[in-house]
Amino acid sequence: MSITKKITMKEIASLSGVGKSTVSRYFNGGYVKEETRKKIAAVIDQYNYEPNVFARLKAKSSKMIGIIAPCLDSIVTSQVLMSIDRHLRNEGYSTMIINTDHQEKLELQYLEKLWRMNVDGLILSATHLSDAHEELLKQIDIPVVVVAQNYKDGVCIINDDYYGGKFVGNYIGCRHHHHVACLCVDTWDEAVGVVRRKGILDGLKETGIEDPYIYLSDFSFEHACEQVSRILDEHTIDALICSTDRQALGAYKVIRERGLHIPQDISIISFGGYDISELLTPRLATVRFDNEYSGKCCARTILKMINGEEVQPIQYVNYAFIEGESVAERSSVI
Repeated sequence: MSITKKITMKEIASLSGVGKSTVSRYFNGGYVKEETRKKIAAVIDQYNYEPNVFARLKAKSSKMIGIIAPCLDSIVTSQVLMSIDRHLRNEGYSTMIINTDHQEKLELQYLEKLWRMNVDGLILSATHLSDAHEELLKQIDIPVVVVAQNYKDGVCIINDDYYGGKFVGNYIGCRHHHHVACLCVDTWDEAVGVVRRKGILDGLKETGIEDPYIYLSDFSFEHACEQVSRILDEHTIDALICSTDRQALGAYKVIRERGLHIPQDISIISFGGYDISELLTPRLATVRFDNEYSGKCCARTILKMINGEEVQPIQYVNYAFIEGESVAERSSVI
């Protein structure tokens, strides 16, 4: 026999292990994870709950989207954030942007804090996704979009890093460079340190370059300068592939200080397409991902999820190549 005790939406939330706002979204057709939806439905069925006309009213929306950013001094990150903010503002939403300075502990703290603040959705611009990230994201019962990293259990907007990297590797190899160094970032950054690097190495391998010199740097100008100095101390190279334009700026500085010339002595190619890179002489060859589109896609996706619409789990941002003048055509004879 079914239980006929009358219960409230607050009690349904407690019995289901979710917040009252989640139960409100359930009744009003908003976004609720399938697992959570089943829990709420089971409680409703057990208690024969029927919401009255007031309970069916649309739950109040905060019109606020929380955004977690790893830093604010990255050109790419700032361009994506500005695009997200602009497109959400046009749809009547405000953003609350939190900078975590690449600290995983802060990312986790603020993800949970923003969730508890009853924002309508969360956007995580991540440099990496740890097991702790993924465990917390599974518990969050509002729409979440991850930017810049592949979130296999949810929705993400990511650059096409593999094929962008493969294009660069092919481009250097097809111009007959034989002694190539790659300035990479560590593997904790899956997008740049793993996926983009694999693309570069596969592209080089297809053109006969099997063992490029691999050096690690962070995203800073200063550390890039240190690592390029190490490369030049330890090897004679004719091409340098940088993970970002900021690293390439450091390479320009060090190479010129050594009395070498770009591209006559060393070709340079990178990823970013920053406006400031246009001021370099010779102009830097670089791959540019569409940061404006990335932000627009992110804003559009989070709004669809809030409205209960279906979205693509993984959405790729394409790239364009800015050829520049920093890569030379070498002799095919070693």
